[in-house]
Amino acid sequence: MPVWLIRPPPLLSRLLVFAVLLGVWEAASAAGMVSRFIAPPPSEIFPAIGLLYVDNELTARFLRTFGEVFAAAGIGSGLGMAIGWWLHHNRTAGAAYTDWIAASAAAPLVLLFPLFLVLFGRNAATIVAMGAVSVMPPVILKTKEGLDHVRSVLIDVGRTFSLTRWQQVRMILFPAALPTIFTGLRLGLVFALINVVGVEFLIGFGGMGLMIAELGDRFEIAGMYAAILFVVLCSATFFYLTEKLETWLLSAR
Repeated sequence: MPVWLIRPPPLLSRLLVFAVLLGVWEAASAAGMVSRFIAPPPSEIFPAIGLLYVDNELTARFLRTFGEVFAAAGIGSGLGMAIGWWLHHNRTAGAAYTDWIAASAAAPLVLLFPLFLVLFGRNAATIVAMGAVSVMPPVILKTKEGLDHVRSVLIDVGRTFSLTRWQQVRMILFPAALPTIFTGLRLGLVFALINVVGVEFLIGFGGMGLMIAELGDRFEIAGMYAAILFVVLCSATFFYLTEKLETWLLSAR
């Protein structure tokens, strides 16, 4: 028996498990064990993705949603790394506020959308602001963690070469902490996508989230599942691309 069948590579293992789950779902639907109104079979969901391009302007909605996601991720990541560095630099502030930030990372921040609606109105600013707020906690925590665990010998080398504080941050601290910071950035990107689509769904404004809400209101259940599946696949793709970007940046250090 071929080795790849005895010990399949991770990607093949994931695809096999995914295929088995789809097969079980399809069989359960065909046997009447699962209502098509509640969970249509995969044979109806996957073709519905193509119909989304024709009937629901999937490309325009996709570009709108992911434009908001990247805007939120950029704002939240920039602020998060700055605050993470401050918490690392100011030990008193780090001891005082890190637990609060960790608690906010576990909180359902999407429930704050009524407050943001009052502040910004029913527009893209509310969606981007909510996404940016959700990005900040993991980026702050991982930035601080990465900077806190930089080896002291590297800092001593910087002092030996009489580097300024900014030069130490730019040349030693952030490059050494980059793997941990990238973990926070990947988590932040996923949180931004979840919150952007969720707020679009809740306030009835935007791209993919609004499309999912409209499909549900029209009882186009297969199309609704297809839209959700499309968002999940996009999220997995962006997560994979950020991993590749991290590998490339670390190899270029």
